[in-house]
This record gives sequence, structure tokens and C-alpha cells, in this order.
Amino acid sequence: MLGASRRSLSAAAAARSRVAAGAASAVSADAAASIPPRPASNGAPGVHQQQKRLLSVLVAPKVAGTSNVVSLKLMGGALTGRRYESSAAAVDSTDPPAEKHEYQAEVNRLMDLIVHSLYSNKEVFLRELVSNASDALDKLRYLSVTDPELLKDGPQLDIRIQTDKDNGIITITDSGIGMTKQELIDSLGTIASSGTAKFLKALKESQEAGMDNNLIGQFGVGFYSAFLVSEKVVVSTKSPKSDKQYVWEGQADSGSYTIREEKDPEQLIPRGTRLTLYLKCDDKGFAHPERIQKLLKTYSQFVSFPIYTWEEKGFTKEVEVDEDPAEAQKKGDDSAETKTEPKKKTKTVIEKYWDWELSNETQPIWLRNPKEVSTEEYNDFFKKTFNEYLGPLASSHFTTEGEVEFRSILFVPATRKEDVTADSRKTKNIRLYVKRVFISDDFDGELFPRYLSFVKGVVDSNDLPLNVSREILQESRIVRIMRKRLVRKAFDMILGISCSENRDDYERFWENFGKFLKLGAMEDKENHKRIAPLLRFFSSQSNNELISLDEYVENMKPEQKDIYFIAADSMSSAINAPFLERLTEKDYEVLLLVDPMDELAIQNLSSYKDKKFVDISKEDLDLGDNNEEREKEIKQEFSQACDWIKNRLGDKVARVDISNRLRSSPCVLVAAKFGWSANMERLMRAQSMGDTASLDFMRSRKVFEINPEHEIIKALNVACRNNPDDPEALKALDVLFETAMISSGFSPDNPAELSGKIYEMMTSAIAGKWSSQPQAQAQPADPIPQHDAPVRSDEPLEAQVVEAEPVEAGQQK
Repeated sequence: MLGASRRSLSAAAAARSRVAAGAASAVSADAAASIPPRPASNGAPGVHQQQKRLLSVLVAPKVAGTSNVVSLKLMGGALTGRRYESSAAAVDSTDPPAEKHEYQAEVNRLMDLIVHSLYSNKEVFLRELVSNASDALDKLRYLSVTDPELLKDGPQLDIRIQTDKDNGIITITDSGIGMTKQELIDSLGTIASSGTAKFLKALKESQEAGMDNNLIGQFGVGFYSAFLVSEKVVVSTKSPKSDKQYVWEGQADSGSYTIREEKDPEQLIPRGTRLTLYLKCDDKGFAHPERIQKLLKTYSQFVSFPIYTWEEKGFTKEVEVDEDPAEAQKKGDDSAETKTEPKKKTKTVIEKYWDWELSNETQPIWLRNPKEVSTEEYNDFFKKTFNEYLGPLASSHFTTEGEVEFRSILFVPATRKEDVTADSRKTKNIRLYVKRVFISDDFDGELFPRYLSFVKGVVDSNDLPLNVSREILQESRIVRIMRKRLVRKAFDMILGISCSENRDDYERFWENFGKFLKLGAMEDKENHKRIAPLLRFFSSQSNNELISLDEYVENMKPEQKDIYFIAADSMSSAINAPFLERLTEKDYEVLLLVDPMDELAIQNLSSYKDKKFVDISKEDLDLGDNNEEREKEIKQEFSQACDWIKNRLGDKVARVDISNRLRSSPCVLVAAKFGWSANMERLMRAQSMGDTASLDFMRSRKVFEINPEHEIIKALNVACRNNPDDPEALKALDVLFETAMISSGFSPDNPAELSGKIYEMMTSAIAGKWSSQPQAQAQPADPIPQHDAPVRSDEPLEAQVVEAEPVEAGQQK
């Protein structure tokens, strides 16, 4: 098997002779004695010739082509009653016939259930079988505490896996508790014993009742996953409670299985279970050693018992090379002259051999005491597990005890790989283990909400309820408790970064993951109190630096009651918006929300530390300094103008009010209290699937506020009293409204019409203003009035033209 050398065959033959002689003490020795001894050249260690072996009859490689050695391909053949041309044939001929047992449930239905309902990918078969082997070892270790005689056949507890890629055979051997004949019937018929129909009915009833389908502990379920990839499975097992070894054999397409006693001395094992899988043609790729190694690293890396795989290895050594006779004679003559020994020509070659390779780490980092784990170890684990090239920004290693017990290590990465705008609900950032066996990393928000999908880590639980496949997570009460505690620990970890003395750490975090937290403010109302302190925004007084809400509250004026904000598409638009004029005068700080997610995040928070968020671009802004008598007088004075403007604008605005937020601007267009702001309207317009009906409704709810102190408004107030139908006044009002739309962040309905009105007004304003100046310069013969004061030579020409303004153009003609 697997290219074993001739020395391997002699070692195997010696092993068989010892077993046939009844050398019971050999079972406690190391299985590696079947490996050919290697020369200790170039640092390659030799193999001790007197090495003891454990389960030597299981691990000694077999090579086909010899009449007295059983090949790996036929390793399970002895278990199925095959005969060989050897001395063992006489023994096999006396084997009792195998007992045939019928499945209670129809096998095709059973296999269909296993393949299509319980597992979504075939490679989990190895995880299941290794987990069963680990359970058998665990049970033996537990029982040996009170009954040490169970370990009389060898104290070593391990799992060994051999493959034959040429013939598509996988052999998994453990030195665990093993099974008796009755246990074989009971354990390997777990599903079949109740019938497929009864099993499906019970499963359906438990789901309808909301119960946890915690069937993971039943051995038969995990065992039958072998039929995902195997056309035949042979189980050879021996319990320390029995002096007989039994063989179970089942076919994937058969309605029955057989059990018989093992009589072949070459196939006897001291204790434990050996599974031989004969893979289907399409699944023989699983028999490659590299594939097995990869699956073990993925699913069973942290199983509590050592897992050995039979691997091809090599070491280098120097060997002599035959030289050309003529060249050798020449070297001999030269060495005779110099009286030195001729150097022999050598070359370096690689000597290959097969040996057991440890494939897992038995002590995962999360089971260690956090005080004993260094930062470098955490960083190395993070990089290795999640394929990162930078260390994490923060980590949290904790154990949760009480109603739900689990261990976990969480990390905040230094860079972002996922995009919050994409479907980031499904990630592979959280690796779930049950009893140190990897279950899955493909979750849909069960352990972490979508906005925390950037958090990476491992979670290991001993009592997590899973479905029968160990793969699909159930929404149970225990899962919800785990989720709450994981989310809380994640927030504590992020809060630690924000409170760090190094401000750059949180700035880097916010640059990468700030949008995720804003999404959390929109989606997770329960954790608003944890999310809000972590948010960062620009403000009118922060000098282009991000500030927290805590910093804003600390900077609030004593008389200030609310947290003011404005949303815009850029910093320049926000800081120069007319809405800020009065607040800037009062030295109130205003949050500038320039990210598309900022406004939605703030609206969902609604308040922070009993301070309400107030959008200064919406109606009914209360700055706390109203003078009711003065406001009443102004409203009476401009009530006719407000009505006149409303009649002219019609449905474009909900009403016209006197503004208390303006100082230098004549007017502003504000959104209704429950309507969309200019920024939100812009975002909704950009939605490809937006609702045009709601867009039209929300756009109509605007309020036109005028500044009674501005000269333009005063002039329009006079115009509406004296001549409300004056075309020039109405045109000026139209231009004023559409200009206010632009300055307030809205888009005009007809930009071309607005441009035409502005051009017309500009033409009227500047017509003839500069056209007379060239004509005045073209008539030097006309007398220019002289002044008593002499004209300075350094005065500009424009000043001299200004002196000639009394002369009319018609007089020059």
C-alpha cells in the first residue's frame, strides 16, 4: 500500500507472526514500527529496530502482488470473508457464515435522507467519522477512570487514517472503546431502528413544536454519512469487554447488512474500531493523502486526541557516483603525484519513505488561559486562521459560563474585505466548533447581526443544539443567548479601541468599518445605547475632524437643549447652507452629515443622552430665544406678503412663514416636519426602484420661509401692497423661489426656465451700463469740463471717464 518498501513487508510479516503467536503485549507499542528503518544521514533520524507498536496489524502497510500479504485494497476483504492463497486461507475456510440483518426502513429512502436532507456537502463525512472516533476514545478514557482494566491492551489513545488513492480506499482506525456484537446492531441501526417514516415524522413534529433537534449524539447518524462517498463500508471492531472481534458490512444500494466474527489473525485488532470505506468512482479523489490532510485541517484540527495520517516523506543523503574510467585514472595519477587520497564523486539524492504524520493540534488557543497567551500568539492565530497579512486591531478572549457555556476569541481586523453595500449577511468570519470539531463558517446572521459581519473569530460550545447533520444552525433559545453575549463582547472590544490613547487606531477602524456601525444604528434598535457612542461625524466647529456624540454634548451651550444637524452631499454645501446662519451667530455646533448613511442613522437614533436630534433644514425650528410680541408684529406686517407669495407659488409649497433661522439670506425652503429633507430627496431620486408616487407626495410638503429683515423681502412686501399684479414683481418672486430651492439643496423643476429668467433680469440690469463708455472715449473734440483741482497723472483712465458722466449720449451726436 502507498508505495511501501520491501523492508516494510518484512516488518509486516513479523507483525503477523507476533499476532498469531498471541503476543498481547505488542498492542501497547508504537504503530510506527512498521515503517522501514532509515539511515541517520544528513540529520535524518533512524528508526529504532526494537520499537514497540500499538495496533501494528492495523497500521503496517500492505503491498499487493504477494501471496502471503493482504493489500490495503483487500484490507477489508478479510472482513467480508474473501479467501486468499496463503496459510490464512485454511483459517478463513472455517469462518462461520455472516448473519444477515434487514433494515427496518427502506434503504434507498434512508440514503436519500442522508444525502439530501442532512448534509449539504459530501466532505463532512470525514468530520463525522473522526468525531465518532473521538467520542469512542472519550468514552474509553472516561470509563477507564473507574475500570483501569479497559486499557490493558494499550494506554495510547489516537486516531490513524490510511488512504489508497489508486483503489479509492480510506481506512480510519481508533483505539477507543469498540463495540460488541449487540452494540453493533444497536448503534449502526439508529435511524433504521425506528424506520425512516417514523424518523421523518418525529423530525417534523419536533420542528413544528419548536424543539431542538439535538440528534448529534447518536452514533448511527454520523456513521451513515460514510455512504455519501462510499459504495461499501466495512466496520471491524473489538470491545475490551469481549474477547471476540466482529465485522459489520453494508452496501449503499442494499436493503440489509451482515455481521460476522473475525477469524483472520492478520485482521485482529487489540481494541477499538476500524472503518474501511470503498469510495464511489466519482469520489475517489477523497482518497488522496493531500485531500485528507486538508479536510482534517479544516474540520478536525482541534480534536482532543492525536490524529495520524500515513504520509510519504523524504530525507536527503549523499551517495557515490560511478566515474568514467579515464577520468578516474587521471585523478589517480594526480593524487599519486601530490600524495593525497583521491576524492570520490558524490551526489545528493532524496530517499523517500512512509511514516505517520501528526495532523492536528490537540490544544486550541481558545482553551488556554488568556493570561498565558501572548499578543504574538493571538496575532499568529488570527493571520493563520483567517488568511490575514496584518495583525488585528483588537482581540477579546473570554469564557461564558452559566445557562450557556462556550469559549470564544473575537478579532477586529485592521482592513476591510467585505462591502457593507453588498449582501454581507453571509460571511465566513465566524468559525463554529462543537467540542472542538469544526461545524461551519457559513452563517446567515445566526451568531452575529449583519452590521457586525466584519468581526472575525471562533466560537466553541459543548452544548450548542444543532440539527442531525452537525451543519445547519437552529434558531433556538440557546443560540439567541449566545448571540447576545457575542454581540456584547464585540461592542466592548470596539469601545476599547475608541477609548485608546492612540486616536489613530479608532480613526483607522472608522475608515474601514464606520459604515457597518451606521447600518447597525438603522437595524438594531436594542443596541442603540452601545452603537451611538461609537459613531463619528463632522461638525461646523471640528475643523474637518470627526467627533463623537459625547464630544458634541460636552461642547453644547448651557441654554442649548437639542443636538442640531444638517445633511448635505458635501462639506462645502453643508457648511455654507443658509440654515446655519442663526446657529452660527449663536455659536451653536451643528453636525454635518455628508455620508449617505448618516441621516438615516441619526433619524433612527432619535436622541442621545436625553438630547433630541433636530434637523435644522426642517420646519418649526426652536432655538429657545423667541420674542412672541416681536414675532406677532412681524407676522401682521408681512401677512399679506405671505398670502401673496403662497398664491403665486401654489402647490409648490405647503405654506409661507416668517423665518427665525436666517440673517443674511432673503429666504430659504425648508422641508415639512415629517417630509424628506433635500438630501433625502436627492438620495430617493437616485433609487432605481424608487416609488414615484411617494416621491411626488413628499416633495410637495415644503415650507417657504422669508427673512423680513432683508431688503428684497421688504421690496416685495411693498410691491404686493401697491401693485400685486406687477409682472416684474411676479417674475422676481419666481426667480427668488427657484434660487432658494438651489441654496437649500433642492433641484429646480425646470433649470432651463430658471436660467432664462436670470439672463433676462441680468440683461435689464446691465443694459446700457457700459455701452456709453467707449463712445465717450471716441469723441476727444468735445470739451470736457475742467475742475479747479488739477488732475493727477497717476489717476487711472476710468476715473477720468467718470468725470464726464454729465454729458449725455444724445448731446454728443
